[in-house]
Parts: sequence; structure tokens; C-alpha cells
Amino acid sequence: MSKIPLTLIGAELLRNELHHLKTVERPAVITAIAEARAQGDLSENAEYDAAKERQAFVEGRIIELESKLGSALVVDPKTINADGRCVFGSTVVLEDAKNGDVVTYQIVGDDEADIRQRKISISSPIARALIGKYSGDVAEVQAPGGVREYEVVDVQYI
Repeated sequence: MSKIPLTLIGAELLRNELHHLKTVERPAVITAIAEARAQGDLSENAEYDAAKERQAFVEGRIIELESKLGSALVVDPKTINADGRCVFGSTVVLEDAKNGDVVTYQIVGDDEADIRQRKISISSPIARALIGKYSGDVAEVQAPGGVREYEVVDVQYI
């Protein structure tokens, strides 16, 4: 089984979600199923069908999270010693070569990527182009609108 890279924060978020599903969602679904059963005829009981669907989703997500956490390779960005190179977990300051815009991204696992929080997936085109680059290097990214160039301004491990 291959390892799934996660940052320390990403692993904690998945653990919290798993705990919530097991301690809050699962018991709520069991209660909803019991209440729907008490109403009688299950063949035309929409509440029962909805509760069973919810149960399938919750149980599936629990299995998925347990699997991911079981095969996780947890990386603490603060302990990375990559000598200024862009690696998984690093925070990278980039300057768009075309318009001079400066952006900052952290390279994270697929499950914790969130562009609004400036966290990009390790499997995204921009992260793949950045891996191995140093401050001062230029990364060429194949974007939907064509090739874009970004200069690596700084690499941080925070």
C-alpha cells in the first residue's frame, strides 16, 4: 500500500473528522433509523430511506478516513531540512513573471488542499512544477491558458 502524504495539521483535521463521525454522526443516524422504524411500514418510509442513505455515507467515510490515516506519511513542515528546496509541506512565495503578482502557497496532501487558504495539492500542476526548485529558480507551469512562469522568491518550512 502506498503512503499518503499529510501535513501534521492535515492529519489532525482528518482525525477530528473521524472522531466526529464516530461519536456524533453515527449515533445520530442510528437514532434516526430507530425512529423511522417505529413509524411502521418501511416500504414507503422516506425518513427510513434517507437515514439508511446517511448511514451508508457515514460508514463509507469512516472506512475511507481510517484507511487514509492508516497509510499516512505525516510530515511536520517545521522539521524539514531540505536546504531551501521546495518539497512537500514547504511554504513557497512566488512571483508571476508576467504581471509581477506575488502569491504564497503551502504544498500539502490532496485531502487538505484548499486554494482559499493558499494550500495547494502535491499533485497539482503548480506544485509538481515547484518540487525541487530553490529560491531564484523559475518554474514553468502548464495552465489551461498556456504556460505560466513563476519565480520562486522564498521557500519556508513553517
